Amino acid sequence: MSRVIHVHSEAEWAKVKGEGKPMIVDFTAQWCGPCQRVAPKYDELSNKYPDVQFVKVDVDELNDVAAECGVTAMPTFIGFSGGKEEGRITGADIAKLEALLEKLSGKQ
Repeated sequence: MSRVIHVHSEAEWAKVKGEGKPMIVDFTAQWCGPCQRVAPKYDELSNKYPDVQFVKVDVDELNDVAAECGVTAMPTFIGFSGGKEEGRITGADIAKLEALLEKLSGKQ
């Protein structure tokens, strides 16, 4: 079962970001092939790292949020802790994503 939270409004974004929990955000798009290929692995990782909140933002639906975060390519994964950016990965690099998740979960 996936633990991924799909954010559909700026208010939802403000709420999850404001919680300050360790969080990884997948900035994605329906038309993005690499985004669709990495999605099942992202869902799988959400169960492996229960201390990290997994969030998904569709850049076409929430382009203001994507712009606020400086997202220029998809997929982009941004890790936050305490509301601050802790790391960023552009592209569907699972090894780098896992390394960032280790850092966010305190396992590194």
